[in-house]
Amino acid sequence: MSKARIKVYLWSRLTLFVVIFVLVSAVILCLFVVLNLLFCLLHDSVSVSDAIMDFSGGDLTVYGPNETASIFATYPSEYMTLGRSFLDQVVGTGMLMLCILCLGEKRNTPAPAELIPPIVAVIVLGISMSMSGNCGAAINPARDLGPRLFTLTAGWGTEVFTCYDYWFWVPLVAPPIGGVMGTFMYLIFIEWHLPDPDQPDNDSALSISETIKT
Repeated sequence: MSKARIKVYLWSRLTLFVVIFVLVSAVILCLFVVLNLLFCLLHDSVSVSDAIMDFSGGDLTVYGPNETASIFATYPSEYMTLGRSFLDQVVGTGMLMLCILCLGEKRNTPAPAELIPPIVAVIVLGISMSMSGNCGAAINPARDLGPRLFTLTAGWGTEVFTCYDYWFWVPLVAPPIGGVMGTFMYLIFIEWHLPDPDQPDNDSALSISETIKT
């Protein structure tokens, strides 16, 4: 590979990284702003703020049976250790990536383009329903950090970052690692074993196609 092609490849990878970083940052900022706006607009609503205050007894906390911080961000269950929580997030995000990458594979009966969004929604729903009991199934750093910043400023305080042995970094670090692992699993166990679409799988497939033509 020539130096020019290597340079173009590296710049394309850098551009992709910058775009992903900007998109994730935008999602985090939007979640933070939207939650603050909603909380301010509904602050006098009996069905929202009063319900939270009544349930928590006026004490906005992360711990205990009356905690309310998990309404917005994700937190581990009492029985989960830091290591098990990290593994939980890695596995959940890996499963998500493994399922998503299969949807557009043209060599393996891809899903119709118009059905991919609802299929992804069902996949996320299934992972959330089956794994949220442990750590809330964040499987997305932006989904967790924005709401956590909101609770920091809305009355829950710094406890949202220091609780459970500073658990807040787990949904920020583990999902990207899980995404990479899920991608490698897809490449190793599925994509690299699929036949080339431009060539027949074997001689028998070629002979069958010739027989059909005649």
